[in-house]
Amino acid sequence: MDSKRERSNSISILMLPWLAHGHISPFLDLAKKLSLRNCHVYFCSTPINLKPVRESLIDKTFSSIQPVDLHLPYLEELPPQYHTTKDLPPHLMSSLKKAFDSAKPKFSNILKVLKPNLLIYDFMQPWAPVAAREENIEAVMLSTCGAAASSLMAFYSNNPGKEFPFQALNFPQDECEKSMHFLHYTANGITNKERYMQCIERSSNIILIKTSREIESQYIDYLSGLVGKEIVPVGPLVQEPAKNRDDDMVIVEWLNKKDPSSVVFVSFGSEYFLSLAEMEEIARGLELSKVSFIWVVRFHGGDKISIHEALPEGFLERIREKGMVVEGWAPQAKILGHSSIGGFMSHCGWSSTLEGMVFGVPIIAIPMRLDQPLNAKLVVEVGVGVEVSRENEKLKAEEVAKAIKKVMMQEEGKEVRKKAKELSQRMKDKDDGEMDVVVEKLVQLLGESRISTTFEEI
Repeated sequence: MDSKRERSNSISILMLPWLAHGHISPFLDLAKKLSLRNCHVYFCSTPINLKPVRESLIDKTFSSIQPVDLHLPYLEELPPQYHTTKDLPPHLMSSLKKAFDSAKPKFSNILKVLKPNLLIYDFMQPWAPVAAREENIEAVMLSTCGAAASSLMAFYSNNPGKEFPFQALNFPQDECEKSMHFLHYTANGITNKERYMQCIERSSNIILIKTSREIESQYIDYLSGLVGKEIVPVGPLVQEPAKNRDDDMVIVEWLNKKDPSSVVFVSFGSEYFLSLAEMEEIARGLELSKVSFIWVVRFHGGDKISIHEALPEGFLERIREKGMVVEGWAPQAKILGHSSIGGFMSHCGWSSTLEGMVFGVPIIAIPMRLDQPLNAKLVVEVGVGVEVSRENEKLKAEEVAKAIKKVMMQEEGKEVRKKAKELSQRMKDKDDGEMDVVVEKLVQLLGESRISTTFEEI
């Protein structure tokens, strides 16, 4: 089949994620999977967010993914380097949402010029499907959080004050209120709850969701009943570890010297920053556990503090043989995929939770906010991890060490380790099948008369 024929038979999709790494990354992972099924993808975001996207698309395998710049309107308090949530001062979040909302005319023009068959959009921009409909373009929402968390948000939005009806997750009303508090935040005259529910309502018949039936089958079905639309899982959207880069080799070589399943990987995501008190308790807990570890430590862009100042005095010297502390960034998928990793201490952001599951690494959960407490409870329900006990929400080193030793060494953690490996294999076996269903559903949505049904991996 020649290239012109391939292009004429493909679905043309424009993707518009929210301006956060935790949303851009799964959107891009889905774009890559769709591009391998004869879909041409326009990937739209702000220039600062597209810079790393462009770098990741150098591989000719993904030549059918085309980045498209969306320039946000000028706001004096929001220079272009803040057209992303990365390092965004918290007080500017409402300004970022206002600027994003105000980009609808420019986005409409992009739709007019590119004329895609389909828009795949995120949960924060209810204006995007409206712009698509104005151009007679179908629009489908992609939820980047799990089905349990999505169900909780939809349930809480429509049933304030009522208990979430899944006892296995043990999510009482006070915890629900705290976790869902962000839904009440208002920017540009609209609450996050209104944004989320309008995005759901405006999705064409189906909603795509980043999860797998191997983990959340009952929650997928429950969510479908709540919102009155078919929920289509796209799989975990976890890519295989990239080839070694020079700056990864120090970590890989250190891991190569460790015994299988002997190291715990500690990371709390790209947009949560531990307090100094939390860092001290985790550091002491790691020492008490006597387990080898890699710990990724991050500070907010505006903080001027060194690792030596942030960690307990003498900590780095004492753990020199047992531990490695990395500042800023580390290749998470590559680390989790290494044979020496036996545990993953995580905040339970959804992407990190799925990565731990896909690589078969038991999770030591220390959730912080948003959907993370619910994700942690799901990890425990599925049987692939434990949650660190806290008293009055305060971390204690002794409880950190206790959870690490349970998962990594003790007999009572044997079943957790076994289930983590079994779930990993089931998810890997099913991943391609779920993506095939996604493409089939998109073809049905768009109608066989409008596009070819020829979908073959190229």
